[in-house]
Amino acid sequence: MGQFTTIMARDGHEFQSWLAAPPARPRGARVVLQEIFGVNAHIRKVVDDFAAEGYTVIAPSLFDRIRRGIQLGYTPEGMQEGRGYVQQLAPEATMRDIAAALAVVKHSGRAGTIGYCWGGTLAYLAAGQLPMACAVVYYGKVTNHLEQRPKCPVMYHYGADDRSISADDVERLRTAYPEAPVYTYEGAGHGFNCDQRDSHSPPAAAQARQRTLEFVARYVAGAAPAAPAATGPGAPRS
Repeated sequence: MGQFTTIMARDGHEFQSWLAAPPARPRGARVVLQEIFGVNAHIRKVVDDFAAEGYTVIAPSLFDRIRRGIQLGYTPEGMQEGRGYVQQLAPEATMRDIAAALAVVKHSGRAGTIGYCWGGTLAYLAAGQLPMACAVVYYGKVTNHLEQRPKCPVMYHYGADDRSISADDVERLRTAYPEAPVYTYEGAGHGFNCDQRDSHSPPAAAQARQRTLEFVARYVAGAAPAAPAATGPGAPRS
């Protein structure tokens, strides 16, 4: 459904992004923010799946500031390489690329971001710096950035067995944002949404996806909320 297209950030940097259009008139737009493995086959599938739900969706290749075409596998070597690339990127440059991606799809209506792992952290940070309707964080570690408060509604998904994000981290997040939907999934680890990882949890992925679709439909597409508990007081758990 999607294809790579070249877009430009405000500082003149040209980079690739995977862009997919919906089958009919768009309900809004979404920006998908990559893991440390680049805009690989998994991220492209995420984009295409969300486009099929009626949104214009784009995933900026944030590693293009280092080298074009970086796509890594879910291996220890790929993880080490990806972490090295992240360390080479200036945060302000990455935010410019996310802003450029938002600008490309804003013609489709209100826009939101959704990020995974490193991209989850970026989605949280972008929610405090860029104009958007909402953000969704999948297993992004945000406790080091709680002073940078989002300016839009944010939903959070974490695996209860995530070794890189502790239960204490999640509780700190709940304490900081008692009004936010913060979900944990029993038996799920880090990366539970990705069907290319050993940690993939189909039940957790399916439940998180449904909650995400309802959340985005409310804040991006303007639909009535399916379940009041999703945005009510307290900290949702599952």
